[in-house]
Amino acid sequence: MAKIQIMSPLPGTFYRRPSPDDPVFINDGDDVAVGDVVGLVEVMKSFHEVKAETAGTNVRFVVENEEPIMAGHPLAEMDV
Repeated sequence: MAKIQIMSPLPGTFYRRPSPDDPVFINDGDDVAVGDVVGLVEVMKSFHEVKAETAGTNVRFVVENEEPIMAGHPLAEMDV
């Protein structure tokens, strides 16, 4: 089984949930479909959805919630 990474499209802060009181978009170990939102990147008070471009299984996040990230930085890995 091959592994792929979900990369950050922008530099900013990565969020795994839509707001502090909401559950995460995707849990570690979940399956992901094309177009599923896996997190948000906040840049200058603007939030951008990060969506899966490929379906996969067993998602593993490699960054923590509210961690600063750079464009092209891996956010998660999954099996395809």
